Amino acid sequence: MIEKRFNRFILCIVNAIFYLIINPVAIAEETVNFDTWLETLKSEAKAAQISEQTINDTFQNAQYLPSVIVLDRGQPEFISPFLNYVEKRVSPNRVAKGRALLQEHEALLNQIEAKYGVPKQILMAFWGLETNYGSNKGNYGLPSALATLAFEGRRSHFFRAQLFDTMRIIDAGHNKVAGMRGSWAGAMGHMQFMPSTLLKYGVDADIDGRMDIWTSLPDAFASAANYLNQVGWRKTEIAALEVKLPNEFDYSLAQLNRRQHALHWSKLGVLTMENNALPELAEAAILLPQGRFGPAFMVFHNFDVIMDWNRSVNYALSVVHLSNQFIADKPIVAGDFAEKEALTFNQMWALQGKLNELGFDCGPPDGFPGLKTQAAIRQYQASERLAQDGYASPSLYDRLVQP
Repeated sequence: MIEKRFNRFILCIVNAIFYLIINPVAIAEETVNFDTWLETLKSEAKAAQISEQTINDTFQNAQYLPSVIVLDRGQPEFISPFLNYVEKRVSPNRVAKGRALLQEHEALLNQIEAKYGVPKQILMAFWGLETNYGSNKGNYGLPSALATLAFEGRRSHFFRAQLFDTMRIIDAGHNKVAGMRGSWAGAMGHMQFMPSTLLKYGVDADIDGRMDIWTSLPDAFASAANYLNQVGWRKTEIAALEVKLPNEFDYSLAQLNRRQHALHWSKLGVLTMENNALPELAEAAILLPQGRFGPAFMVFHNFDVIMDWNRSVNYALSVVHLSNQFIADKPIVAGDFAEKEALTFNQMWALQGKLNELGFDCGPPDGFPGLKTQAAIRQYQASERLAQDGYASPSLYDRLVQP
């Protein structure tokens, strides 16, 4: 369930076309190998009790898609800073459209909220971020896309399982092969469920015998709500809020996996942006998605539920922020002095390599500032008596890689 940047998509498509032009022999060889591999896969599908009709329908027009491999192996040019990330996704147009759709589907959403305990604003935020309210559900044929990814080798076991679940969805009558369309990575429908997610959490809310997350909004909304409910959504709790930190705050405490009761943070001087007391909730953590000069957020248990959907902190905070805008205009207040420049993917990779070289273990460089990289940055910052916010900033890159 991942929203891809448009410019990355265009770049990868251009690369795919270039790859096809300069590697016709390699593509032809891969296609031959793919066709042979498909014959073996058909036998395995039959052994897995998938009907012969579904197997034939699924693979009748399945083909190797080089563009999918390029997209899978592609990397973003820039690691987007949090405020830039949010600004692009929580746009005035997206907020206005979401508010209008909340009114249009109010009765349905109220019923789903009452049944599953998930606020309608949260469901609307997921819908807006995943497919721009259903306008961009992806147009790849899932049999071809998933078969290509299962054949290619990288995470082949995962995509093979998704391909088999695609056939099980067809076997169960939830959709036909022609309707099984989605993103290049197999996410599908209004809420971009993977096939395994649909089979586990899908709901036939309109009671027509199908879990139709492609064209039925009752099914799509109920399935999303059921998913969030099943992974632990607490209907009486918020997910996150922006907070104000005291001047003497120890930034090393701001970590997703460092949880305390909100009362503990209150004793350290943490307040809401309105200088009010914090909600009395356990399992509260402080996040600094753009370093100590950016905004600070307190996140709770329901934030972890959103992270179960998508492991990106920026994405999860965007879900919360967009959902808040449906109720009232609620801007992110802090961050005027945050470093706004973006590191490139290669710069992040180089930064991780330099930290490893200095003895601050990031693990193998991957170009993304995950939790292990943040911990390594904090260790380096501690050694230099710097504020330990763990943020992979341009100034940190300049200090370490280009002194």
